[in-house]
Amino acid sequence: MRLAAIADVHGNHLALEAVLADIKAQGIIDIVNLGDCFSGPLTAQETAEILVALDAVTVRGNHDRHLIEQAPGDMHASDRAAHKELSPHHIDWLRTLPFSTVYRGEAYLCHATPKDDHTYWLEAVSPQGHIYLKPIEEIEALAVGIGFPLMLCGHSHVPRMVRLNDGRLIVNPGSVGCPAYDDDRPHYHKVEAGHPFASYAVLEKVDGIWLPQFRQVSYDHRAMAGLAQRAGRADWASGLATGWLR
Repeated sequence: MRLAAIADVHGNHLALEAVLADIKAQGIIDIVNLGDCFSGPLTAQETAEILVALDAVTVRGNHDRHLIEQAPGDMHASDRAAHKELSPHHIDWLRTLPFSTVYRGEAYLCHATPKDDHTYWLEAVSPQGHIYLKPIEEIEALAVGIGFPLMLCGHSHVPRMVRLNDGRLIVNPGSVGCPAYDDDRPHYHKVEAGHPFASYAVLEKVDGIWLPQFRQVSYDHRAMAGLAQRAGRADWASGLATGWLR
């Protein structure tokens, strides 16, 4: 069994197209999407058309939830920018997405954790803003009751895997369309990939064991950085151009 996991596209249709082309080139048909599809000052409408047509198994991210629960005036700037571009049927599509689901009886899918959509499953943030791998005990506590050998999450944009003591595997494929961002929850911090490439993961079951392959794909990131710059989002422009916030 072999599948591709994508997450955190954030309205970057050029990154998404490049990743889907890379997936197709490897002969992979099965794709799962871990949410945060459109939010950002980029190309939400084009991204929506691709993802709706793709019809991949998709779960709802926190920014997807904001787009259907909040009034535009109450939205964060990135959500508001995406909302302006999206058609009513794109919003309706977001409303159909589940918080979590199980893929083919093997893989549990959620955006962040099984408990909420705005907590990092594998990472913690210090009061000084440093991001570090959580202790295994904290990671396992969030996996209680999830009786599947493979668990897939996104949200932190950090490609990472953690094998639990009982052999279950948690994998975050990284972000397709947003290699750097900052956030003030639980403390102010930056997440910086250090590169501008689109990230995703291939999961393959070999001799009964799930093994991930993390992949980075080149695309015209400078075009998207320029779009963000023209939208007045220097933070996004820097992240897209370099993978750093400067």
